Amino acid sequence: MIYECRFSIDRCLMLPQSRRQGPSLRSGRLCAHGCAGVLGGFTLLELILVMIILSTVLAMAAPSLRGFFGSRKTHDEAAQILALTQFARSQAISEGVIYRLNFDTQQRTYWLTAQQSGAFEQLKTEFGQIFTLPNDIITELENVEKEDNKLFLEFTPQGTVTAGTIWLIDRRGLVLEVTCPTITESFFIVESEKSYGKYAFKQDS
Repeated sequence: MIYECRFSIDRCLMLPQSRRQGPSLRSGRLCAHGCAGVLGGFTLLELILVMIILSTVLAMAAPSLRGFFGSRKTHDEAAQILALTQFARSQAISEGVIYRLNFDTQQRTYWLTAQQSGAFEQLKTEFGQIFTLPNDIITELENVEKEDNKLFLEFTPQGTVTAGTIWLIDRRGLVLEVTCPTITESFFIVESEKSYGKYAFKQDS
């Protein structure tokens, strides 16, 4: 802690000896000139007031922060699915085999498989792991392939894909689409605003 003299050097030296040597009421310290120093700090009341103000600001910002992190999770999941579609399409073309991006809406999972010896097997790479959606995100599928109650997007060696859409909806009703309009195009992400109220209602029900 730094203690400062309240007077210039000249004024300090001109003070009576009794004043220069007197103890400080706040600090009990003497300055370099013999004057009573002043402690520069906060009182307990000031600290309490600061804490109350900070608590109030955080309480007001909490809903917005929850919404921000929730929307980030939805965007992250959409980006993950998009990356898997891009990987599956490129690998299907380069390897000459059919790839599938599978979905289990009940278990809230999705994963990649590739056709090997007539059967579809899970990949033995990092892209072959089973991905799980966060609990506060629901998914709906549109125009996807279905076989033996299995839902999937298919990617062929010819470069064609299933022209389907994956809807990701968070707790606020924010809807992201990972979609492909035609079989010859690539998937991309679209933020849908028109369905906001519809899916927000589903989350609350």
